[in-house]
Amino acid sequence: MPALPSWARGDRAALLALLALAAILRFVDLPTRGTWDADQGHDMLVLRALIRDGAVPLLGPPTSIGDFHHGAWYYFLLAPAAALGGAAPEAVVGAIAAAGVAAVGVTWWVARALGGSVAGLVAGLLMAASASAIEESMFIWNPNLIALSSSIALAGAVRAWSTQRARWWLLAAVGVVVTMQSHVLGAVLLPPIAVLLLLDARRRGPGAERRDVLRAGLGGVGVLVVGYLPLAVHELTSGFAETGAVLDYLREGGEPVALGPLARIVFVAIRILAWPLTGLVTDALPAAIVASAAVVAILAWRARAAGGTERTFTRWMAAALGWSAVALANVAGGLATVTPGLPNDHYHAFLDPLVFATVGLGAAALWRARGANADQGADASVRTIARGLAVAGVGGLILFNVVRWPPPSAPDGGWPAARAAAERIERSTGDRPVALLGLPDFKPADAIGFPLVDRGLAVVPATESDALVVVCDRLFEDAIGAPCGGPAEQGAVGPADRFAALVDRFDVSPRTSVSVYLAGRP
Repeated sequence: MPALPSWARGDRAALLALLALAAILRFVDLPTRGTWDADQGHDMLVLRALIRDGAVPLLGPPTSIGDFHHGAWYYFLLAPAAALGGAAPEAVVGAIAAAGVAAVGVTWWVARALGGSVAGLVAGLLMAASASAIEESMFIWNPNLIALSSSIALAGAVRAWSTQRARWWLLAAVGVVVTMQSHVLGAVLLPPIAVLLLLDARRRGPGAERRDVLRAGLGGVGVLVVGYLPLAVHELTSGFAETGAVLDYLREGGEPVALGPLARIVFVAIRILAWPLTGLVTDALPAAIVASAAVVAILAWRARAAGGTERTFTRWMAAALGWSAVALANVAGGLATVTPGLPNDHYHAFLDPLVFATVGLGAAALWRARGANADQGADASVRTIARGLAVAGVGGLILFNVVRWPPPSAPDGGWPAARAAAERIERSTGDRPVALLGLPDFKPADAIGFPLVDRGLAVVPATESDALVVVCDRLFEDAIGAPCGGPAEQGAVGPADRFAALVDRFDVSPRTSVSVYLAGRP
């Protein structure tokens, strides 16, 4: 097995330039660009309780389906940034942005290790400039860590396979477990990595080397066990409540699906392949189809024409992406539909590094293409055409993403708007303990709850408060059965209830309406 390619002239400069570009594109306007909603408020409340009160979470954020949760290690990984930043959201967003920058570097390394300097440069450049990857780095959300963790898993696997040093499988295991902890659908990455480890053990032949790989696999199981220790403690102390919630979800049939099995697989596959390159599939369907077809063509081409480690991993990436499309289409039926305003392409962002690496391998192969003719002129013509195609393709993708970069301020105003809303609420309620009510009832009001708590206000049950804040999301007015900004809030509070005195009503954003009630007569 040949060793990994040595550092070529300019590789270090290319890496530093890519990291600098990624940082510039992610850290500019960072306090205002990221969205702020219930998920972000909830996560900051948990992190605040962890670092200030020592309340260790045993579960991660709630999933958008069922009543079960993601992994608690998501909070543990962000806790140092929250502690250093005094539980300020800006510090946590900064850590997530740094993870996005690091993912560019790791993905660069993977593509370079498989296909050389050009492959690494293209993969890193596309990820650095990707509108989707930039968006994933701008706000607090558990799926936004999985591009880094999965790229680490991929890097560990490439290193283990290429150097025949089994200990690198432990790095791959850490990457997989963090991916699974950050989002439950990250478990889809486990079988491809496990299969590759077993293939590595098989190719070593009987003896010490195979035993080393198998021992590394057992070490990976140990990493998995450590990752799920918080969940185990929770289950043992709660009567297996989380397990019961998962079983209830499965008994109820899971998520509703909008397409048949084959159409669902095709649609999910397009979402997986197009998301990192062209963004949300419904925003640019023709571009998404072209990008997806190009990725499939590159995989088919390099799986046949490449040699050595590149061929092995191209085939593995093709199988991993195919498996993921089938698995996600069946276990996450919601991916078969697109609801404007509710992101879920981030759920499969653990596959983004594979897509970027694939495009990098294709561009590098075009760059070094040679004609089959012995005539030097014909050979030079083929090389010129191939390089022109590579430059045009990569340049077109970059330009496509540049015009779709996130704006300087999030449509909902981000954290600054939520903080300003809390200040306004405090002016209306004074030092009264505040009760919160989210509409619809399945959406908590944590987007406003965290800035209120951060300002020192007590958030208590309605029975213990003389002030009620109703947070209404217009995206779900059909589910509420009444429009926000009056009817929905009055329907939830009711003039006959204790909170009858409306003292303020305002819009935090085009989506979110806030009504403030005090106990007493209207």
